[in-house]
Amino acid sequence: MFKTMKQLFTPTNKDLRHRIYYTLGALMIFILGISIRVPGTENLSQNLSFLELLNTMGGGALKNFSIFALGVMPYITASIIMQLLQMDIIPYFTELSKQGPTGRQKLNQITRYIGIAFSFIEGYAFAFAFIGKSGNPIEYLYIATVLTAGTSFLLWLGDQITQKGIGNGISLIIMAGIIATLPQMFVTAFQSLVSFDTVQIAALGVTKFVIFVIVYFAIVIGMIYVQESERRIPIQYANKSTSAYGKAGQSFMPIKINTSGVIPVIFASSLISIPGILAQVIKNETFSKIVSKYLSYSTPVGFCIYVILIFIFAYFYTFIQVKPEDFAKNLQESGGYIPGIRPGEDTKKYLSKILSRLTVLGAIFLVIIAGIPILFSNFTSMPTTVSIGGTGLLIVVGVALETYKQLEGSLLARNYKRGYRR
Repeated sequence: MFKTMKQLFTPTNKDLRHRIYYTLGALMIFILGISIRVPGTENLSQNLSFLELLNTMGGGALKNFSIFALGVMPYITASIIMQLLQMDIIPYFTELSKQGPTGRQKLNQITRYIGIAFSFIEGYAFAFAFIGKSGNPIEYLYIATVLTAGTSFLLWLGDQITQKGIGNGISLIIMAGIIATLPQMFVTAFQSLVSFDTVQIAALGVTKFVIFVIVYFAIVIGMIYVQESERRIPIQYANKSTSAYGKAGQSFMPIKINTSGVIPVIFASSLISIPGILAQVIKNETFSKIVSKYLSYSTPVGFCIYVILIFIFAYFYTFIQVKPEDFAKNLQESGGYIPGIRPGEDTKKYLSKILSRLTVLGAIFLVIIAGIPILFSNFTSMPTTVSIGGTGLLIVVGVALETYKQLEGSLLARNYKRGYRR
């Protein structure tokens, strides 16, 4: 890592540094926008409950009811739905997914339109839920339009980061929103744990806070380890005598333990939060009690439902990302095979078996990460804004690793070109 940073600040990589500065500047605009409230509204005072994940990913924008209150989550939801629709559900989308860059560009355009439509619907629902019945349809429409404009701007800003900066713009915006809440979280944790009534109590509180910080970063290290862990399946090519791995005609197919990333947790959280949103919109006392009793993360029933949804979506999304049937077919057509496994159907079954076993480990990892902050808040007296682990931290680790790999790849490519020219 230090070698990469040293190379970055060499005179030959000046343009790459400018891309990094551009990215940081764009993210600063997003951070500033978090503090700008929707004109004509007051700060929300109620507990966000099911919407805490959305608030965390937006850097507290929803709690402030800022112009970026919805963040880019409507686009993320639209992206997930579009990926599902490409699974032979709608033939038109399936055909577009097979048309290469042109098809992907068209799908991305459709996804953005759907995301903007979702943002307007969500904005109208939030306006009705949080402003209350004291408002009027024109006011709700105004607020929904402002929130939709905020999401649209963030999508444009994300595109600019991707094209002129470094890394994936949408992912970096989500990461920036989560990181923006961390300083205040540590301050709140310190204030909750440390009391200066006496020297002994102060020393005990400082010790607790140090342990809290150590555990926090230990979880981060564990996340990095699991995110980078993979199972390598050997691939043999009959027509190749050398390979990049140094073995005659042999390479590897890497399969990550957590292939699905954080998508299952986001999708499970979004699904289980729908009743909560409806409860705030409908404002029916009986329905609200049912939701809080059976669909709250803090209740055993709600937690079990949450865990089951994570497992279901982990399997579902993993087999969308890695299709054993397609891989077995492409491998056979290219003259490759897995040593000891017959090409075709046997290869498909072998890959499915390995993928299923790895998905169990990946899903357990996601459940642990998603469950730690829930259990932490239930068994400690810390404020709800203080947590250890969680989906937000997993997103930060994943995006940071991908951005660093892209930066490192750019530096390696530049060094290779300069060496080749010499």
